[in-house]
Formats: sequence, structure tokens, C-alpha cells
Amino acid sequence: MTTGTALTTADLRVLAEAGGLAPSLHNSQPWRFRPTPDLLGLEVHADLNRAVPAADPDGRALHISLGAAVFNLRVAAAHLGREAVVQLLPNGAEAQPRAVLDLSAPARSAQPFGADLYPAIAGRHSSRHPFTNRDVPEAIVADLITAARDEGVTLTVLEEHGVRRVLDLTAEAEARIAADVTREAETRRWLRLEPSFDGIPLAALGEHDRDARVPMRGFTGHPPRHTTPAERFEALPQLATLTTHSDGQAEWLRTGQAMERVWLLATVHGLRASVLHQAVEIPDTRWRLRDTAEGPANVQLVLRLGYGPPGAASPRRRVEDVLDQVYG
Repeated sequence: MTTGTALTTADLRVLAEAGGLAPSLHNSQPWRFRPTPDLLGLEVHADLNRAVPAADPDGRALHISLGAAVFNLRVAAAHLGREAVVQLLPNGAEAQPRAVLDLSAPARSAQPFGADLYPAIAGRHSSRHPFTNRDVPEAIVADLITAARDEGVTLTVLEEHGVRRVLDLTAEAEARIAADVTREAETRRWLRLEPSFDGIPLAALGEHDRDARVPMRGFTGHPPRHTTPAERFEALPQLATLTTHSDGQAEWLRTGQAMERVWLLATVHGLRASVLHQAVEIPDTRWRLRDTAEGPANVQLVLRLGYGPPGAASPRRRVEDVLDQVYG
């Protein structure tokens, strides 16, 4: 790293707090942050003790979570007046750290992402409430597409036939997941770890199919612990996919950065979001999520976007639990 001003303890806490507010499957928060020996950067490590192997056997969701944390770190670095230069998988796949951020240089721009996204880190929550039927303006959609593209990921807002196909696959995957006793046991374990989480029930999406119930389980949440009457959700939710050409740990980390960049920008624009993750958890439903007319692509995530009430904040690990201590 080049010569620069060392990160202070206060700087490291700001960074770790921002990174720790990233979304993750089952709110598992599978990360640890470690300052580089010269205190001019930060390493992002996978906390494999917080993996969810039944739902995520290949670690794809784990790496998407880490990528989201990396993007939050980039935003926090800009807030601290530092330029973040990211190296993914510096020691190769499967090795730690999963990413290293060089923070030695001063920021070249106060708003490197086109808007001040730092306040949105704390304001971004997964909303599993009904949204209004108000369409997202085309100008905002264009901004979100550009944000994902800047991270090397394609965001595609689905038309009606695509939405219905994704909802059908999500319902199919949800039924298969519910019948998997291993996954159910894993889910119950995470529910016990986060007792303050208030589960959200399955939601009926529209009058066109009263029996089609799609769960609003977001990337940050858990399935419900109890059943309550379904709320009236939007007739046809606005869904978007995040896709990559290749499919490996580097692409998963990029997807996480794209997801978080899109989500933070959406938050700035007053949009809410949640993730329909079920269909990407099962290999064959994930394969069928792709639009064959668009050519080969790997669907990494399905986002639900719209206008509505904010979601509740998920419980978070303390900074002391995710930031390795600085000695010296």
C-alpha cells in the first residue's frame, strides 16, 4: 500500500459498523473485519462458524453477504475521506481474506457513487410489507440498472410474464424447502440465535390467484415463527434479477456489492426492497429463473422493489464481535 494516514480506532469502528449493517441470509452476518498490519486498509474474512450450509451449501449466499459488506465499507471509506481500492480473493478462492480494501489514499470525490449513500446504510431494511401499486419511475430504474452495471452485474426489471414465472418458481422452491427437515432445523437454530426477530407471514399476492402465496422472506430475515392473517399485497410485484455471466466466488462477491449499491440507492430514492431468495437456493429452480431469450446468464438474486412502509431493523452483532482488535 502507498504511504498514507493510518486508520484510527474510531475510523475502524465506523468502517466495521457500516460493514456489519449489510444484509445476509437468515441474518447470519458471516463476516469479520481485520485491519491490515500497516493500518492503511481492512481485510474482510468469512466467518465460517456463521455459515448456513443447508440453505447455502456452496457458500454463494455467504459471499453475496460479504460483497454487500464490502460495498458498505467502500461507502464508509468515502465518508471518512478515503479512497477504497478493493482486491477480491487476493489469495485465491476458498482462502482468507475474501477481500482487502486499500484505504491509504484520500478520496477523489466526496460522492463517488453519484449520491451520498452513507446515511442509507443505517436506513436500509428489508421490507416484507405490502407495497403500493405505484410504478417505479423509469428514471430511477435507469439509475439502479447503471449502479449494478458499474459493479459488473446486470439488473433486469421483469415484465409481467417474467414476474409470474419467478413467482411460480419461488412458490415451488418454498414448498420444497418447507419439506426439507435439515433446512427446517437450520432455520430453527437461527431463530433461536435471534429471539427478538418478529417473523413476517406468507403473503397473498393479488386477487388473480388467491392460492398463490409467496413468502416475503428477505435476505436479512427469517421465515415466520407463527401464522397471522395474510395482508393484501400488490397484485403484481415489481421484481428484478441480478445476473452474471460467470458463476464463482468473485462473481458472488460482485453481486453482493451490486445488490447493496442498488439497495442503498433505492433507499435514497424512497424505495423499499426485499429479496425473494427461495428459488436461487435450489439448483434446478435457480436454473429455470433465467430468461432463455436473453442468452446464458446466472441469476444470483431476485429483488422486489416498490413503495411502502420501511422494514424493521434486524438485530446486529456488536462491533467488538466482528472487528479484530488492534494491538500496539
